[in-house]
Amino acid sequence: MHIPDGFLDLKTCLGSYCAAGAGLTFAMRRIRASGSDKTVPLLGVMSAFLFAGQTVNFPIGGGISGHLLGSTLAAIILGPSGAALVVATVLLVQCVLFQDGGITTFAANFLNLGLVGVGTGYLAFQFFARWARSARGLVWPAAIASWISALCASAACAIELAGSRTVNLSVILPPLVIAYGVIGIGEAAITAAMISFLARVRPDLISRPNPVATRTAAPAPLNGTHVLCGLGFALGIGLLVSPFASTLPDALESIATRLNFEDRAAAFWPAPLADYTLPGTAPEWLAVSLAVGCGTALTFVLILGLARWLRRPRSESHAD
Repeated sequence: MHIPDGFLDLKTCLGSYCAAGAGLTFAMRRIRASGSDKTVPLLGVMSAFLFAGQTVNFPIGGGISGHLLGSTLAAIILGPSGAALVVATVLLVQCVLFQDGGITTFAANFLNLGLVGVGTGYLAFQFFARWARSARGLVWPAAIASWISALCASAACAIELAGSRTVNLSVILPPLVIAYGVIGIGEAAITAAMISFLARVRPDLISRPNPVATRTAAPAPLNGTHVLCGLGFALGIGLLVSPFASTLPDALESIATRLNFEDRAAAFWPAPLADYTLPGTAPEWLAVSLAVGCGTALTFVLILGLARWLRRPRSESHAD
């Protein structure tokens, strides 16, 4: 659901940047206000996993593929503010380095995944999780919430396209929501698997509402071993799995072709690793593997630096 340059008009792009800027500023202030850097490594691991996971497209039928969105999973683990920051960082790396999503449409993509996706997924999870009696009982609420999140994000994307007069809402909304309803099943399965794993090994990382158990304190920080294992898992996906991802067009690209507005796409920025390939590298699977590996590592480092800067004591920030 990465809208490319050219699909949205100027007013929609500018409006999206205003709304996204306000939302991201609020999220960053919430992160700064927390005043602790104990969860910074968790932000890094989640961003690396999200980046790598989004490069693994899977077929959903009809000549269309989908991939993990990860908004709800990030929100359940990091909270909405942390998830918004992670999604923004992943989207920024994707559009600048890989031409996956546009520069002019970056804010719209963040609105869809980082605000609408994160917000609806988090609220839905908090609602359904009220009936869970244990950490393992949170698996189904997480799955349902992630499916709802995918639908809401796709609807937001359709509204932006219609607002830009790219295509009528009545034409784009049904196929896009249906496609992401199917993709959402895969999203739900991945989210459920991750929450099931965490429920066994680190239940403290899962945000839970009353009456299950309110997380009154920040989760225990990840130690060096946890961080290395998490980063290694993400790099493993990027280096070993992504080269074998489905090459079928994603839902938005396929629907744009079917509705005859794919020609509006125009690259605004000559991305150095466009299409997730490292130039001058052969064979193709190695070019993809190295490019995605670089992106995964860069996203990890970038979010760590940003999060540590946000978590600096206010006195130190003013001194600078």
